[in-house]
Amino acid sequence: MFNWEGVSEFVAVAEAESFTAAAKRLGISTAQVSRQIGALEARLAVKLFYRTTRKVTITDTGQIYYNHCRQVLDGLAEAERAISDLHQTPKGRLNLTAPVTYGENKIAPLVNDFILRYPDLEVNLTLSNQRLDLVAESYDLAIRLGELEDSTMMAKRLASRSHYVCASPNYLAAHGVPHTLSELDQHNCLQGTLDYWRFQEEGKSRHIRVKGNLRCNSGWALVDAALKGAGIIHLPDYYVHVHLDAGRLVPILNQFRAPDDGIWAIYPHNRHLSPNVRLLLDHLGQGLG
Repeated sequence: MFNWEGVSEFVAVAEAESFTAAAKRLGISTAQVSRQIGALEARLAVKLFYRTTRKVTITDTGQIYYNHCRQVLDGLAEAERAISDLHQTPKGRLNLTAPVTYGENKIAPLVNDFILRYPDLEVNLTLSNQRLDLVAESYDLAIRLGELEDSTMMAKRLASRSHYVCASPNYLAAHGVPHTLSELDQHNCLQGTLDYWRFQEEGKSRHIRVKGNLRCNSGWALVDAALKGAGIIHLPDYYVHVHLDAGRLVPILNQFRAPDDGIWAIYPHNRHLSPNVRLLLDHLGQGLG
């Protein structure tokens, strides 16, 4: 078994750079701290600190030992908090943001179930397609779709989404079915916020620029136009799956479909997640998965 004697005292001295300050922090005598450090150095057969009447400085060997001890103590504290969290009922306020359409269709219903389960918890759900600053605007959690850009945040993949290129049977009967990516240039491609569509051909990602007589930042408006035979659309599955299943829209160019991308939960880079956030993450993962 590992001998823990002296470890807490050693870490306290290393951080306080003083035996007296470390003793005060631990609530014990300076003499006891000194004895524990001396015993630890004897057990390890190394010198951990340089001591003078004015200053305590950690040695190179002591710094290496401190780095490892700090990680171990942090891990123990994290384990104790995790166990403590199991016995806590979520309460207080939780701030969450998600994209509008995905939030309305997928996230909000799950959040509603969550607050029914934990009525003492107050959830503020903001639906916005803008990438809000989680730290500056005090958000605990954000739902992001597709490729992540912000590496300063922690991220958990909750689910995946597929993109489909599709059109109505009437449109395809009138204009023909494209079988290659180059044939899209001959069709009316109804655009969202981007002027290109993402595909995969021979294992490589391709961005194909498209053009058409309608551009709109609403996926539902593009679906309506496609159902009416106006052109071809390229949208995530949650916009079109009902119409694909019913045959009102027909998938095309499936052989070039890009790999599924992620549905992510991101949150500030903290060592310890609150019980509220951890439980909501689990709930969303189960519901979306």
